Amino acid sequence: MGSLRAILKNPDDLYPLVKLKLAARHAEKQIPPSPHWGFCYSMLHKVSRSFALVIQQLPVELRDAVCIFYLVLRALDTVEDDTSIPTDVKVPILISFHQHVYDREWHFSCGTKEYKVLMDQFHHVSTAFLELRKHYQQAIEDITMRMGAGMAKFICKEVETTDDYDEYCHYVAGLVGLGLSKLFHASGKEDLASDSLSNSMGLFLQELKYEDNSAKAVQCLNDMVTNALSHVEDCLTYMSALRDPSIFRFCAIPQVMAIGTLAMCYDNIEVFRGVVKMRRGLTAKVIDQTRTIADVYGAFFDFSCMLKSKVNNNDPNATKTLKRLEAILKTCRDSGTLNKRKSYIIRSEPNYSPVLIVVIFIILAIILAQLSGNRS
Repeated sequence: MGSLRAILKNPDDLYPLVKLKLAARHAEKQIPPSPHWGFCYSMLHKVSRSFALVIQQLPVELRDAVCIFYLVLRALDTVEDDTSIPTDVKVPILISFHQHVYDREWHFSCGTKEYKVLMDQFHHVSTAFLELRKHYQQAIEDITMRMGAGMAKFICKEVETTDDYDEYCHYVAGLVGLGLSKLFHASGKEDLASDSLSNSMGLFLQELKYEDNSAKAVQCLNDMVTNALSHVEDCLTYMSALRDPSIFRFCAIPQVMAIGTLAMCYDNIEVFRGVVKMRRGLTAKVIDQTRTIADVYGAFFDFSCMLKSKVNNNDPNATKTLKRLEAILKTCRDSGTLNKRKSYIIRSEPNYSPVLIVVIFIILAIILAQLSGNRS
């Protein structure tokens, strides 16, 4: 009922939602038949449905490498997050994890639910990893080694200062950006991006994911949003240099969703009461419409305008936040592409009849149900 209400309120979401639903079903049908690759892609759908959809933008060889890269890092993260593992056991595993990916027999039981399955059957990931080209293996090994060492460092050391926090975020997020750049370069489709730009790409997706200090509530949240905004111009520079359309979409879609999420989270007390994220219809629209650098500049411009309208002048960081937003807006204007943009958040009143929307919604539900029945 909530979905129907959202569609009635935002009827333009209907078409992208249907396309997203069909794309999700198509992605599930693309799971390879071999046991190890079948496990890897099935696990990818379980641990991150959104990433499993975005990864479909990539050509097969690169998609396989990114899939394994993602699962290896999720496994590493599972070890780090499991508080039941003693420190004297956890630290050596984190430090040597990059070596275990070469061992078809290695596994380590930890985590819960789908993450426990990933760890218990990690041999499938290792087997798939060993089928990748050597350049992909080396990139994954290097980032896994560096991330594992960084995680191990902060198992033994608390995050106490802003510098500590920035360093930790580099290990768990910035290195993801570096790793993806290495994989893109290994595919022969892109030049190797600089470490600083790659680091910003990873950090921008991660900056709000470690919000543990809710004592200062909204002011603390606004400070984190402001810090995240410092990476935007690097991200735009990185994406504007991409040549391959499939790699561009793979990178651009999560970045647009990230700026949209920041705009929704800023000065929003609901962040501390539950999950705040973009509605499904808007997510579907981003996936459907993010195809060119003009789309990206347009999305960043729109969401930055939305965020700017929410800045509270009483917030201690208001001046810094506004300065960073103005810099982003200027970059978007200077791109000369805003006249080509598709608007994500600024729309005219719909001309659709609510009754018509309900009828279409019911018809589509029936069609999708029939398609499901035919496949089973």
